[in-house]
Amino acid sequence: MATATNRTPSAATNNVRNANSKKTEDWKQNLHRPAPDKRIRTSDVTNTKGNDFEDYCLKRDLLIGIFEKGFEKPSPIQEESIPVAVSGKDIIARAKNGTGKTGAYLIPLLQLTDPDKNVVQSIVLVPTRELALQTSQICKELGKHMQINVMVTTGGTNLRDDIMRLNDPVHVMVATPGRMFDLARRNIADLNNCKLLVLDEADKLLSMDSNEYLEGLIRLLPDRRQILMYSATFPVSVCSFKDRHLHNAFEINLMDDLTLKGITQYYAHVHERQKVHCLNTLFAKRVELLAKKITQLGYSCFYIHAQMSQQDRNRVFHDFRRGECRNLVCTDLFTRGIDIQAVNVVINFDFPISSETYLHRIGRSGRFGHLGLAINLVTPNDRRSLYQIEEELATTIKAIPQNVDARLYVAEFQMSDQ
Repeated sequence: MATATNRTPSAATNNVRNANSKKTEDWKQNLHRPAPDKRIRTSDVTNTKGNDFEDYCLKRDLLIGIFEKGFEKPSPIQEESIPVAVSGKDIIARAKNGTGKTGAYLIPLLQLTDPDKNVVQSIVLVPTRELALQTSQICKELGKHMQINVMVTTGGTNLRDDIMRLNDPVHVMVATPGRMFDLARRNIADLNNCKLLVLDEADKLLSMDSNEYLEGLIRLLPDRRQILMYSATFPVSVCSFKDRHLHNAFEINLMDDLTLKGITQYYAHVHERQKVHCLNTLFAKRVELLAKKITQLGYSCFYIHAQMSQQDRNRVFHDFRRGECRNLVCTDLFTRGIDIQAVNVVINFDFPISSETYLHRIGRSGRFGHLGLAINLVTPNDRRSLYQIEEELATTIKAIPQNVDARLYVAEFQMSDQ
């Protein structure tokens, strides 16, 4: 005969529960968090639903990596993206540069990766080598406690080295389209178990230069796969791409306006003869000449452009990220997705013709809701482009004042009282 048991918890049971609760809190206490960032942040990243990363039932080792990376709370694009991506849905997401898009796809990617399966499970495609290096590094940092192997591969590097690295287990590949397609079509990279494809800076990947490789790569993936697309801007071709390759995609659009709220934009009228001028040389040469002129003025300066060797580009990229030099002269090569928190000021020496290029350039400052400054050197011939960009982006670019507020570009003056 069954007898009813007393359901009142015993003292021993309560002690166990209290111990478990204490353990849950202990892992947070033992985190090696970076110092909190006390700079002022704009609503681009603070206008959230109030969620925490713990709300998404993420693996403990992933949460540790997230907090030790310095992520405090999910940004709006992360709130919208993480739970949907973890559920397995396709996503088309449009959000401003510098608002956390990389974390929005890397966190669910790592959550969905099984380190016990020694196969390629995810691919992240990006348009440039520098962005590939940066993205792979962030992926490694977020997943550093998860035993997930991340490999970066780009054009301009030794194919034989990639072959050797793929002899060892690789779970996640971060790549440029041409090199990834080359490895896949040669059966060097086995994609039979690759169920997730991420397109970062998707507008650039859908351009004529990369689209052929992208289409070829998708044909080599399993039929049952998930595709996540992220960008600040999307071309018309995204509609036909979505119809061909995505299934009931979840659409995210956080572009209530196009420019980051924390960036103050100025223009200064100049004559072309007042700028370092070299009409009959390649634009890359113009970069070197400008860097040389800046150095002659007594300022330390790095430069980077597409015609440099990959080894030299990597060296400049890493040295600038480490803060070994405060000034960098670059072509549009550097405007896609690169996130260097110390960059507060962008100077457009050559004013861009298109609003898309302008948006990506100035987006190197004001990252993740911080304040930034964009200064445009505008010749009389540039005035039409200036007015057109203001109209297309629904923004205002003001004449530069005699004295620029130091809070816009000096980090020490950007601290909040909290």
